[in-house]
Amino acid sequence: MRHRRMGSSGLSVSRLALGTMTWGRTTDEQEARDQLRTFLDAGGTLVDTAHGYADGTSEETIGRLLEDSVAREDVVLCTKSGISRRSGHRVVDTSRHSLLSQLDTSLERLRTDHVDLWLVHTWSDEAPLTETLSALEWAVSTGRARYVGVSNFSGWQTARALSLLEQARIPLVANEIEYSLVNRSAEPDLVPAAQSLGFGLMAWSPLGRGVLTGKYRHGVPADSRAASRDFPRFTARYLDERTAGIVEGLAIAAKGLGVSPAEVALAWVRDRPGVVSPVVGARTTAQLRTSLASETLELPQELVAALDEVSA
Repeated sequence: MRHRRMGSSGLSVSRLALGTMTWGRTTDEQEARDQLRTFLDAGGTLVDTAHGYADGTSEETIGRLLEDSVAREDVVLCTKSGISRRSGHRVVDTSRHSLLSQLDTSLERLRTDHVDLWLVHTWSDEAPLTETLSALEWAVSTGRARYVGVSNFSGWQTARALSLLEQARIPLVANEIEYSLVNRSAEPDLVPAAQSLGFGLMAWSPLGRGVLTGKYRHGVPADSRAASRDFPRFTARYLDERTAGIVEGLAIAAKGLGVSPAEVALAWVRDRPGVVSPVVGARTTAQLRTSLASETLELPQELVAALDEVSA
């Protein structure tokens, strides 16, 4: 697998990242071990998790695997802080106290003394941005994080954060955002900001929350996220007429190339301006192998233009 620099930083990562949102919940440890080994064997390095994923069991699973299955130096480890669940409710807290507490908890779960990339999981108006960023400064200065960034920030929010961190001589190197053929909301402001200011984009849900695999073309499979009790609304927003048209166009393109729709969708977002690594999650190792097959796929420009048009 080819590697890229995260924006203009010196951090080198694989151009596909392994997402672990379901590890410890719907993905058991043996399956997680198989996926991680398959990913690393394919040349992947960037593994993405978060303090709040599966109420912490995602990080705990990764920690056990790093201790007994893979070498820590073979993994570029990214985690995020700022979102948690209390009494079944989603809680956003980007205060310095909460972020630093969550980072220390994450390091304990991951069984490591540092993460390679630490992101503020979301923007919040409840804490001053300067306070939020002071946590990132502290993490870098104490060696707990090698690089820092944000997630789900808009273009102006990222630019402001980057400017403030520059005053402390700490680069903001990444923003992890939703980006796919069915969600191109990053393109008007965030993509130009990334290109101009030198931070990289990590694209979460590059398969449009699963719809771009084509699995929902003829209904909702019983084993899909749309039918899951854990993610009842995660996919629903893309089960509409507009998305159906995009999926049909994608299926036609994939058939012409002799590959799967997922491979085409991943190759499309992988090569968008500013994107460093799409984050691919998988229910099974077989699904992950399909995603990894996109690494060798280069889309003809005529096909890219057609997909741009149908998804505009």
